Amino acid sequence: MPRKPDEYAVHILLSGGHREEVRFSTVQNFQKWYSNELVPKSDSQDFISVPIKNIQGEYMVVRPSQVEAIRVEPVFLSSVERF
Repeated sequence: MPRKPDEYAVHILLSGGHREEVRFSTVQNFQKWYSNELVPKSDSQDFISVPIKNIQGEYMVVRPSQVEAIRVEPVFLSSVERF
């Protein structure tokens, strides 16, 4: 039985070489944000909000037109397989 990731680290690579990492609890949450927020405004110079789940009181905004690439990485917090 395959292991289930505890969360997903999403690496956003921006033009100019900047890199940011945000975390989503499920891949479906990332897909929802990606398809509802980022893709429809992909050519926009207006800022959109990027959810940051583990840092209270902080937020991040990006210009969708400046996003060059996104990498999604599953994160396993435990190295022990439990059933």
